[in-house]
Amino acid sequence: MTIITSFNFLSSFSSFNKNSKISKFLSINLVQCASLPHFFKQKFIHIPIDRKMKVSPSLVFIISLLGSFLLARSQADSCSRNLKLKVPIPFATTNLHCLSVWDAQGFILRYVQTSTNTWSFILSTPDTNSYIAMGFSATGSMVGSSAIVGWVAPRGSSGGIKQYYLGGVTPNEVVQDKGNLQVIGNSTFITLQSSRLYMVFQLETTTEPLSWLIYATGSTGLFPSAPDYALTKHIDKVSVRIDYSKAKLGSSQVDGSSSSQGIGSSSSSQSDSCESKLNLNVPLFFDITQLNCLPVWNAQGFILRYTQSPPNIWSFILSAPNPNSYIAIGFSPNGGMVGASAIVGWISSSGAGGGMKQYYLTGLAPNQVVPDRGTLQVLRNSTLITSQSSRLYMVFQLQTNHPLPRLIYAIGPNGIFPSVPSFVLARHQDKASITVNYATGSSALGNPSMNIKRRHGVLNILGWGILIIMGAIVARHFKEWDPFWFYFHASVQTLGFVLGLIGVISGLILNNQLQIDVSIHKAIGIIILVLSCLQMMAILARPKKESKARKYWNLYHHNTGRVLIVLAIANIFYGIHLGREGNGWKVGYGIVLAILLFIAIIFETRLWSRD
Repeated sequence: MTIITSFNFLSSFSSFNKNSKISKFLSINLVQCASLPHFFKQKFIHIPIDRKMKVSPSLVFIISLLGSFLLARSQADSCSRNLKLKVPIPFATTNLHCLSVWDAQGFILRYVQTSTNTWSFILSTPDTNSYIAMGFSATGSMVGSSAIVGWVAPRGSSGGIKQYYLGGVTPNEVVQDKGNLQVIGNSTFITLQSSRLYMVFQLETTTEPLSWLIYATGSTGLFPSAPDYALTKHIDKVSVRIDYSKAKLGSSQVDGSSSSQGIGSSSSSQSDSCESKLNLNVPLFFDITQLNCLPVWNAQGFILRYTQSPPNIWSFILSAPNPNSYIAIGFSPNGGMVGASAIVGWISSSGAGGGMKQYYLTGLAPNQVVPDRGTLQVLRNSTLITSQSSRLYMVFQLQTNHPLPRLIYAIGPNGIFPSVPSFVLARHQDKASITVNYATGSSALGNPSMNIKRRHGVLNILGWGILIIMGAIVARHFKEWDPFWFYFHASVQTLGFVLGLIGVISGLILNNQLQIDVSIHKAIGIIILVLSCLQMMAILARPKKESKARKYWNLYHHNTGRVLIVLAIANIFYGIHLGREGNGWKVGYGIVLAILLFIAIIFETRLWSRD
């Protein structure tokens, strides 16, 4: 909410300067600045001043900063606040229902059924120096809907409110002063107050208004004008279903690569499978009877459906439980995140925001994940995300001869969504990657990184976590079997070192492929490798038993080995956790470790009894 508020203030700053009385004291002109203390004297505090005195730049800066703060606070609106407009409204506002219908853009809708056949609406939005629109649709789509569009241009140069009929998606098919809405005469007006637009209108209808509502914002600085009042293409849009009687939002759908908000369906069913028939409540723009279906991420319930329609058009539907976060599907040239292009979509279950965008992953840091960029040729007006039966369905079409086969799936942190103006993508909380053979479908599912990951784990467990411990036990408790203990100790430790070294190398390869942040695990692994190298070199510098330095060498060799073993055990369990291999690996290694510990305790007890 802080980000949105800050953006609303910045985006409306110039229009406030131009239209507001307070803007006079934001000018650098010293004559205007001289009147500032008088303003604060009236409104807030007493500031003695001589109007003829010169105002210092410091005072101008401080007062301007305070004024900016006051402006930012004045433009806020929410359903928890009373509606206070400075212009008369042609209906009572005491019993208005209020819904935050598009949090990403700060849209708030108030409405009430004034009489049996009259419905009154007030749409409140930040002034983005563009038109705002509210459409009524039978299906949730633009085509066939009728919309009320309003605008107030800077300095009052132009402005107005009109009904438009959306006969198609091109500007010449959006017809002004036409539509199916029975707008009551002299009931429409739009006003700018505290850097927010308030669009008021009344509809005459014997039934409830259409439940699918469409909200949109236009291009900055472009307004309808005489004589044709042509409407430019929106830059942002969302469709939300509303239950007027309960004042609640229902299912939502987002079109285009824009920021949008919607509430998930209240249905508790979350089931979907490749055996079940796809039955969405929104129209799709391609044939879904021949869809290939793959369960691509069983742990998170992700299901991918796809088909090739014309030779170079590929259609995708990604189905996932609504995690109250974003979901993403990335197309990678090498199976790693860096260099991949991803389609990301979200519809919040709590009204926090939603939308659908392409992102280009130039790196792992949030500022290196760039919105509205990427190598995917997404067909215009082909993207859609909808919530149905507590699941998200993200639909898009790509123009390509053959999509990249290495796919990445991710879900974001709970309750955190991209939002205006930057649409920064928070770091994912879970991720998976697969390789798809589009020709054969499910039979070609595979993940080459999974084999490397498991080899990495097995090698390190066997090398650092078992053999090194066994060699240490033999060295401590079998010295009476000289020289067998020494050769066995040296052989086992060398074998453990070699296996561990291969395991570390495979881990570095895996990290380079997956581009995931395992900095702690990698750092501990490198420390273990360095300590083991020092141990191997210490064998070459081992003093004779008669040497006075042998005592210090033993102290170094034994304690370094103990530290290495402790770090190895800790890093193995931590690696199993990072690899999300489940409790089976932890229990299995835990049993082996318990057996080695039990053997060590028996020999240690025997050693103490001798002493």
